[in-house]
Amino acid sequence: MILKERIIKERVKELKEVIENLKEISQLSQDEFVSSYKHYWLAERGLQLAAEILFDIGNHILAGYYKISAKDYEDILDKLKEMKVISPNLRNRLLGLGGFRNILVHEYLIIDRNKIYDELKTGLIDFEDFIKETISWLKKVK
Repeated sequence: MILKERIIKERVKELKEVIENLKEISQLSQDEFVSSYKHYWLAERGLQLAAEILFDIGNHILAGYYKISAKDYEDILDKLKEMKVISPNLRNRLLGLGGFRNILVHEYLIIDRNKIYDELKTGLIDFEDFIKETISWLKKVK
């Protein structure tokens, strides 16, 4: 597989759109959020999409540029840190994102809405920083 800058930029654009939509929902109070299926479902799906896109970008970089594969979601992040695509600080902040994504997809019946709200309030900056660091890396290797 060859690294395709176009693919990364398309995914980054999509991730930015997801983040912007999630920011709107994050303006709600916790009570408004927790009591609204509509907003909760939008946030849950948006966070899942953001995680999927982030992992897709990371996997494309690893396979396309470094010719390596990761065994799971957390390994994608570990390898991105090892290859200096993302900083150790960002890697630490993204710790557990793979598990969070799996909970959203596979354990959706037991999700605590307050946890989703907390992730919505604190996690968006991590996605934004992932974009910044990935674009910075891309500029260096072009």
